[in-house]
Amino acid sequence: MKKIKKYIILILPLFLWSCEKDIDIELKTNDEKIVVEGAIEQGIPPMVILTKSVGFFAPTDLESYKNSFIKNAIITVSDGTTSVVLDTFSIQGYTVYSTLNSAIFGQVGKTYHLEIKALGKVLTSTTTIPVPQQINSFFYKDQPGYSNYGYLWFNQTDPPEYGNAYRIFTQRKGKDIRFLPADGSVWDDHLINGLTFEAFIWRGHEPNSTVEEDINETSQYYHQGDTIYIKFCTIDLPHFDFWESFETAAFNDGNPFAAPTTIRTNIEGGALGIWGGYGVTYDTIVAVD
Repeated sequence: MKKIKKYIILILPLFLWSCEKDIDIELKTNDEKIVVEGAIEQGIPPMVILTKSVGFFAPTDLESYKNSFIKNAIITVSDGTTSVVLDTFSIQGYTVYSTLNSAIFGQVGKTYHLEIKALGKVLTSTTTIPVPQQINSFFYKDQPGYSNYGYLWFNQTDPPEYGNAYRIFTQRKGKDIRFLPADGSVWDDHLINGLTFEAFIWRGHEPNSTVEEDINETSQYYHQGDTIYIKFCTIDLPHFDFWESFETAAFNDGNPFAAPTTIRTNIEGGALGIWGGYGVTYDTIVAVD
């Protein structure tokens, strides 16, 4: 039991998205829904978090968030051959569903079916762990006008088959306590199918951070000398659709001229959220121009 709790504490932040950005969505008082946060990647167990959606005027403090967790669900994950009912763990006030049964740890190329029984509802979803794609190279360049700040760049060759999508996280050694999704962390191959191209990413931040480097004019950049750990993920298109719509809503939040955004989901049965597979590769770069 202690082993799984320590393990989940280490990887839990990779899957939490509820706190990544505060987005106010006005719901009718009787329109409470289950919010699913679930992920699986190669070599680690599936993890699922269930919460209840909150109304527009509901409290948004940490204690209220913890009280929104659903604690008595029955959650089953299957790869078509093996089915495992996830165990329930309470860790630092958070309720997490996972397992130590290695028979259901993620494997590249497999499809994983999720069934949730909670609050009188049956929810289902399916995701795949795609074959991880490799980035050709990562490199750092000072941004014009700055001598020590710049973006993380990459060179990528997209496979010739259409339908690939990606998500990227970074963690700065000694500065970030976890992998953080880049600001604008997802892209697909709609415009780049089969092409080799270069692009850059904005540095991600902890939600609601008040650290000076996260709120000043260089907050989107990395600092020259940073050691940057990179988690590059290949994801399927329904998984991409969720994050693309989620990040669009986050970007538009508070913009009175932005059109309302519907956050897409791959959860069937009348819930919100995501059940997503990640095909993961890791890299490390020292930011030197």
